[in-house]
Amino acid sequence: MALKRKIQELQKRREEVLQGGGEKAVQKQVSMGKLTARERIVALLDKGSFNEYDMFVEHDARDFDMDKKTLYGDGVIVGTGTIHGRPVAIFAQDFTIAGGSLGLMHSRKITKIMDHALKMRMPLIGINDSGGARIQEGVNSLAGYGEIFYRNTLSSGVIPQISVILGPCAGGAVYSPALTDFVFVVDNISKMFITGPSVIKTVLGEDISMEDLGGARIHSTITGNAHFFAKNEKECFGQIQKLFSFIPWNNEEKPQKIASKPPKRDYKIEDIVPSDPKLPYDVRDVIKAVVDDSDFFEIMEGWALNLVIGFGRMGGRTVGFVANQPIFLAGVLDVDSSDKAARFIRYCDAFNIPIVTFVDLPGYLPGVDQEHAGVIRHGAKVLYAYSEATVPKMTVIIRKAYGGGYIAMSSRHLRADFVFAWPSAEIAVMGPEGAANIIFRKEISKAEDPEKMRKQKVKEYKDKFANPYVAAAKGYVDSVIEPCETRKLLLHALEVSENKEISVPKKKHGVPPF
Repeated sequence: MALKRKIQELQKRREEVLQGGGEKAVQKQVSMGKLTARERIVALLDKGSFNEYDMFVEHDARDFDMDKKTLYGDGVIVGTGTIHGRPVAIFAQDFTIAGGSLGLMHSRKITKIMDHALKMRMPLIGINDSGGARIQEGVNSLAGYGEIFYRNTLSSGVIPQISVILGPCAGGAVYSPALTDFVFVVDNISKMFITGPSVIKTVLGEDISMEDLGGARIHSTITGNAHFFAKNEKECFGQIQKLFSFIPWNNEEKPQKIASKPPKRDYKIEDIVPSDPKLPYDVRDVIKAVVDDSDFFEIMEGWALNLVIGFGRMGGRTVGFVANQPIFLAGVLDVDSSDKAARFIRYCDAFNIPIVTFVDLPGYLPGVDQEHAGVIRHGAKVLYAYSEATVPKMTVIIRKAYGGGYIAMSSRHLRADFVFAWPSAEIAVMGPEGAANIIFRKEISKAEDPEKMRKQKVKEYKDKFANPYVAAAKGYVDSVIEPCETRKLLLHALEVSENKEISVPKKKHGVPPF
């Protein structure tokens, strides 16, 4: 009987915790179009797989009448479960309890599950929905954030870290998501900012809404802080589940191989790229023409549109794709696209994902704005990332590969393992028109018909330099190929480089141009 009473007491305590911040607070959450913290966990993980820990943890603050308040679970739910049948660690802040504010015990619950994730070598998912630091706990709240940031850094490159912004994420709290691998946001729900609208209005006298300051669309299209944008929470969870189908569970594994499927017949690679080098095309169609089932999972599709990154499969293996996008700014590299490429390359390298690069760019974007924004420093990140990467690297030059852009986009000189070029490739220091104007300036100016002479010299330069055969003759290009051969050769390159090993100089770490 004594045991039965204790079990009943346990059940009662559980029921109290499961109520969250109470019916009124839950209804307010629902009225904002948001799921509760537990509903989110259940919707994301495999059915029936979630196991909660530290359910009965309570805050121990005593100032400002905090000793009179009961905050069940201290406003955060932590535990483990599975996605696609494999274990993950997860925490979800509960906005119905003290606005999901972070105090000392709240942070200790999070850091405890972070330690579990690192120790067990499983991914960590953090669902952020919090008003920020719990002011009543003073410096203890700041200490809690610091402990989280430290663990984010310790786990970086060891286990995948996923941040899901499903409510406000303000002040110091935004730095944990910024330290993680992928950030997911949802329209009209996600908010991220260092300084809130009220503070901006007080200091600068500017009136601005939360959405305009740091809403989901802002971070998906302007700041580059978010990797995935969704219209609602259900779509967001589907994106996370799909991401996990591509990536490995830790840095000592390779992504799981699945049955291979041919690309869909809708994508005929020979018909995608126009014969006129001045006409644009969508490089995503080229990627879809070579990946299994034409299934390409794009990342950061709303930001730095001149570059495309994402995951696909070839022969059932996960591959990371980096590609210049000719339909936007002719696919040039600039400040933002350089950052976008470099971080993705380093992620793929950290988690044993081969990289395929499609090249078609006139170089780095010129202009005073770019120079003042630090395009030299940002552009160097791409050089560093490709040079540092030791995973298999395959490059396909489709059309233009001029100047520093040719070198930066995984050239042989940065140790690409395989470099293929289509017959349409133009590999040169600069475009034929610009080069001819410089090299043959005197001849053009002295000619009876300068325009006719200029066109003649442009053709002469093209025939001599702006083609793939000069680079192939030097061994910088392994093979000039027909477009229809691209998938076959990439599949073979992936197969032969499956067990690639490379030795690098012993060092603590490099110093990239952050």
